[in-house]
Amino acid sequence: MAGGETVSKGAERRILDKNALNNGKLGSQIRVQVKLEEELKRIQGKLRLGLGLVVVWMPNADSGLSGEVKGNDILIYEENEGKALDTLRHEILDYCISQAIEPYKEVTNRLIKVINEDAYKRKEKVVEALTRLLE
Repeated sequence: MAGGETVSKGAERRILDKNALNNGKLGSQIRVQVKLEEELKRIQGKLRLGLGLVVVWMPNADSGLSGEVKGNDILIYEENEGKALDTLRHEILDYCISQAIEPYKEVTNRLIKVINEDAYKRKEKVVEALTRLLE
């Protein structure tokens, strides 16, 4: 991580670039973080979903991602404020949809496991039969 992270008691997080104090960016970084937090609360209020999520702005052009959800944290890597807000909206919607389809994913994965086990047993029977033919 390029900057340092400070965490307040209320689980609010501020990501502060170490150079921000020297080049005057501290105020704008805090402003963007606050805007993201306000937008997250607005969306949570409208959807009544994702209530345990917290947004953390970690501007990083080299991350390869615009944002992601890790645990209960929505990590936003976009440096531009508008793109950061768009990424926040995308990530909270993606999180909510992913939560809704999780039971189907679990059932599908269990079914795939059972089918794979059955296919393996069948393949082994064929291999054993062919091995007997070669004796």
